[in-house]
Amino acid sequence: MSGLPGSKRSATPLWQTQSPALKKDQVDSDLGGEVIKQRIARPGQGKSGGYRTIIFFRRGTRAVLAYGFAKSDRANIDADEEKQFKEAAHHVLGLTEKQIEELLKNGDFVEVRYEQEISK
Repeated sequence: MSGLPGSKRSATPLWQTQSPALKKDQVDSDLGGEVIKQRIARPGQGKSGGYRTIIFFRRGTRAVLAYGFAKSDRANIDADEEKQFKEAAHHVLGLTEKQIEELLKNGDFVEVRYEQEISK
């Protein structure tokens, strides 16, 4: 997972503003339970040799980058991990704004904002 921003397990980057791909309904894989898998290109290798991310996603509300890995390090998550991510998504996406603010303040979550305008 080296080289993937936010790949440390100790802090979960929180996307309050959604990524351009998610705004354009370009979800690579919907795993159900408000969990999606997105591919991220690696410079010079494209998406197929890039990274995979697991995102807790509730349309119009928030997206939380929960986990990332290099495709060269592992092929995929297993069924048990997928189940655990779905359980975690239910909990994390159910947090109130006040709870999220406290997690941000404590450094348990890190907020990431994407400010580039999207062309139609």
